[in-house]
Amino acid sequence: MSTFEEHRSLLVGVAYRILGTLTDAEDVVQEAWLRWSGVDESTVADAKAYLIRVTSRLAIDRLRWAKSRRESYVGPWLPEPMSTVPDAAEHVELTDSVELALLVVLETLSPLERAVFVLREAFDLPFSEIAEIVGRAEPATRQLARRARDHVQEKRPRFDVDKDERRRITERFLQAASRGDMGGLIELLSSDVTMVSDGGGKARAALRAVTGADNVTRWLTSITTPENVAKFLASLGVADAVDLTFVLETVNDAPAMMLVVGGKVLAVASLVIVDGKIETIYLMANPDKLAHLTPATGP
Repeated sequence: MSTFEEHRSLLVGVAYRILGTLTDAEDVVQEAWLRWSGVDESTVADAKAYLIRVTSRLAIDRLRWAKSRRESYVGPWLPEPMSTVPDAAEHVELTDSVELALLVVLETLSPLERAVFVLREAFDLPFSEIAEIVGRAEPATRQLARRARDHVQEKRPRFDVDKDERRRITERFLQAASRGDMGGLIELLSSDVTMVSDGGGKARAALRAVTGADNVTRWLTSITTPENVAKFLASLGVADAVDLTFVLETVNDAPAMMLVVGGKVLAVASLVIVDGKIETIYLMANPDKLAHLTPATGP
């Protein structure tokens, strides 16, 4: 295995956390490989540190460009989900959580704050190395890290249930949503639940966050009617609902619901659960962000 391939999963993990999209992360890592291919390895004292530095800088530059584009995005922008079942995740470093709720919070940081947070909190790099990567003095880098950490701790949802309980609640949500069971949904939702849906202007989705258990329940049950399912599928160029199924998968290291038609993932719902109730629903339907996903299990 080449030196670069040895560290590829680590580099994709760094870039994905900084950028929030696996597609962009893989593009950045490919560009890092092109730069590495022109380097005399004998002149590099620490290949791992060198590759992290190159990849991180490329990711920061890509994120600055991406943030300006996201300002004109149609509706809410959510991170690109990543399947984290073992086979699908083997090329991504999973040194700590990559949960969507955290990635959503990271979107509110500046590119430098985000990079410093990721490199310190997720990969435990020393501040001296991080300072060199971001082009700041070490005291200023520590200040960036402290500001980012405080912001994330304030905004990041708290999870008070273990993964088994989260999976059970997600399974109940899947069953209620797939049946249009309003009563079953109401029972699972916090009274002040928020649903954020990302269609990117390419799939039917709410253009603003939907709040409150009654409103979220009505929205979810309305879209499961045959007429609205047909409209949703039509917006994605799918002619009919043959083999439409709701399946439970592991996405971003947490249980999530997938809507699958003919083996193609058309939507992913990830839940934030607090005090045993669903507090936030992240619904991703932009086909550009789902094309790389493949369901691992059957219905």
